[in-house]
Amino acid sequence: MHMAFLRKVNQVLLFLLVLTLCGILYKKVRKGAVLKDKADVDSESPEDMEEEIPVVICAAAGRMGAAMAAINSIYSNTDANLVFYVVGLRSTLPRIRKWIEHSKLREINFKIVEFNPIVLKGKIRPDSSRPELLQPLNFVRFYLPLLVHQHEKVIYLDDDVIVQGDIQELYDTTLALGHAAAFSGDCDLPSAQDIHRLVGLQNTYMGYLDYRKKTIKDLGISPSTCSFNPGVIVANMTEWKHQRITKQLEKWMQKNVEENLYSSSLGGGVATSPMLIVFHGKYSTINPLWHIRHLGWNPDARYSEHFLQEAKLLHWNGRHKPWDFPSVHNDLWESWFVPDPAGIFKLHHNR
Repeated sequence: MHMAFLRKVNQVLLFLLVLTLCGILYKKVRKGAVLKDKADVDSESPEDMEEEIPVVICAAAGRMGAAMAAINSIYSNTDANLVFYVVGLRSTLPRIRKWIEHSKLREINFKIVEFNPIVLKGKIRPDSSRPELLQPLNFVRFYLPLLVHQHEKVIYLDDDVIVQGDIQELYDTTLALGHAAAFSGDCDLPSAQDIHRLVGLQNTYMGYLDYRKKTIKDLGISPSTCSFNPGVIVANMTEWKHQRITKQLEKWMQKNVEENLYSSSLGGGVATSPMLIVFHGKYSTINPLWHIRHLGWNPDARYSEHFLQEAKLLHWNGRHKPWDFPSVHNDLWESWFVPDPAGIFKLHHNR
């Protein structure tokens, strides 16, 4: 009887010992598996957690087809992880959404952002020579940190561009220490001399600022300094906020309202002039092939076909837009056109 009892106790103890060992082994195996999973996640993170490239583009009521063509060209030419910030005024937001969601663009990753023109109150001087340049969305580039959050680096593009290269290349543009933005300088454009002869373009500060005004003279900037074009921007949001770039730009807008420093200038760009002042000597440069411009300046001035094929980005800045008549190289633009599901935006080519 006594022996039987001892045997039972031993069996129970052996069972408990086996159970304990199983528990320890299970914990070790499980911990190993968790660590392995974590290691796998860490090792995969560079690929899986691919950096998101934010692209800001405006979609104005009368030229929404431009923004959609630009987006289509960017999305079709890259494998990068993109997020489009499509900026519009409140009245146009439903139409922007409909165009994207009811067309081939439905696959893109996008956010629709409202721009409130109230921020421009008292900061824009009326200019009858080119009223289209006074549209509120022209000044969106001044307010990038207010519209785009959680991104260190941002690409801003005008709507009248087509991208033929991989936007990742543009995003990889190196910004020097202390620079809040990179632009294309107006003196480094390939075959610029030919196009300047044809069109008579301004490519210096003299073309944008009124050097008869004391405030401009006091800046100490030589009138022959090369200008740059802010239709393509790679921006560092940390530096932009640190240097209070938006506040500086607003200051020059207000000064222009009071003193007419640049609105009636030959360059005509009321959004360009404040940027030329604020970023003077403090910007990095974009590869010239990433901003081939002036395609909209003169309907008789054409680039060579070979040159246009080499270009990574085409910009129809000027009055002659590729969805209108007259215009040049509109076939390159039209190949990216996304028809308007609402049937409002139409091409006006004289065929």
